[in-house]
Amino acid sequence: MDDIIRQPRRIDPNRRQRIIDACLDVIAERGVAGASHRVIAAAADVPLGSMTYYFTGLGDLLHQAFDQYAQQCIDRFAERMAHATTADEACDAIVEHITGNDLLSSQRDLNINLEFYTLAARNHDYRDISERWMAASRAQIERYFDARTAMLLDAMIEGVTLHRALGGVPSDLAVVRDGIRRIAQV
Repeated sequence: MDDIIRQPRRIDPNRRQRIIDACLDVIAERGVAGASHRVIAAAADVPLGSMTYYFTGLGDLLHQAFDQYAQQCIDRFAERMAHATTADEACDAIVEHITGNDLLSSQRDLNINLEFYTLAARNHDYRDISERWMAASRAQIERYFDARTAMLLDAMIEGVTLHRALGGVPSDLAVVRDGIRRIAQV
C-alpha cells in the first residue's frame, strides 16, 4: 500500500455552479431536449459522476438552473424598479425594462426564456419557478399600482418582450411607453 502513489483530490469549490452555468449554456444552444448529463458534464468540464453527486437527476439540475436564471431576472427587475419613486417613474422603469437589455440582452437569454416557458407549460414541476417569478414582478409593480393594474402591466412586459423577441413588435420606446401608460392610467 505504501508504494501506491495517490493523486491528490482535486478541490473544486465552484463545480456545482459551473455545472448549472453549463446547463444554461446547453439549454441556450441545444434546448432542453438537447440537454443530457453527458452533454452538460462535457460543457462544464467535470466528470460525469459529478452530475449525480450534486443533483438527484436531470430534472433537479434543470429546476435549479432555471430557478437561478429566474432569480437573476427577478433581481434585475428589482434593481430597475428600485430607482423609481413615483408611479410615473415606475412606468419609465418598466418601459426601460422592456426595451432595454434587461430581458433580451442576448440570444442566449431569449433562448433560455423561451425554453423555460415551454418547459413550464408542459411540466408542472417547474410552475413554482414561474409563479415565484411572476409574483416577484407583480410585487415590484404593486409598490406603485393596485394588484389588477400590476397584473396587467406584468402581462404586458411578458407579451411585448415575446413579441419583440420573435419580431412582432418594434422596440419603439414611444409605442411601449404609450401602452404602459394606458394600462397604468398615468
